[in-house]
Amino acid sequence: MSQGLDQYAGKLALVTGAADGIGRMLAQGLADARMKVCVADIRNDAAQAAADEIGGGAFALSFDVSDRAACFSAAEQLAEQGAALNLLWINAGVGVGAPLIKGKPHTVEWAFGVNVLGAIWTAQAFRPLMEEASGLRHVGVTASSASLIPPEGDFPLYATTKHGTFAVAEALRGELAADGIGTTILCPGLLNTDIWDAARARPDRFGGERRMDPAISGPWREAKSPDVMWPHIERMIAAGGGYLTCATEPETLARFRARADAIAAGIVEM
Repeated sequence: MSQGLDQYAGKLALVTGAADGIGRMLAQGLADARMKVCVADIRNDAAQAAADEIGGGAFALSFDVSDRAACFSAAEQLAEQGAALNLLWINAGVGVGAPLIKGKPHTVEWAFGVNVLGAIWTAQAFRPLMEEASGLRHVGVTASSASLIPPEGDFPLYATTKHGTFAVAEALRGELAADGIGTTILCPGLLNTDIWDAARARPDRFGGERRMDPAISGPWREAKSPDVMWPHIERMIAAGGGYLTCATEPETLARFRARADAIAAGIVEM
């Protein structure tokens, strides 16, 4: 059994965006800690394949986090099974290399729909299932190291939405603490995931491409596996939550400090 999570053994965990990447790593780690894991993803076949590979009672649940009604419908499905949720990890996210000023409206709506509103809808829908859970309860939110530095580079839309994810996580942290629920805010750096090809899961209502050119995947393919984060995530859950930034780019800390210093320098006490 994984060290530190023995009190969660046999309990139910739900991870969104869990068919691959960071979500798949989280689902596997929680299953290794002997939790029963709900592998949630917008892609039903991929979610089912991941659940089958994880085993140990893992099962798939397919819904679109950017669709509030779909989130509540999925939560109702679990409730009908008498599910009591001890751990919820709000992980689903899309990487969009688009500008803000010239960004296509549906692309902007899609990115905000998943990365910001999706986090809120997921919390609203599944939080009630934690009411009946006994023992420890925990909520994790996957933001990004991009949420700690100025939105710049080739992904301003993505960075902007992840600033929003971080803000949602901060607000949830305060609300959940009042109910005795711990919260972990995870800010990963660049990792070897398929987030560069998030368009493969883009709902029809948002239009746009369905696959991205693999030629852009180089930086992700050369990055570390999400697995390197698990020991730190496991420790944070066991400790009751907190902030966890897994910086894979060497300049992350310096850029974060420069941003914090610039903000502090602009404060005028009235």
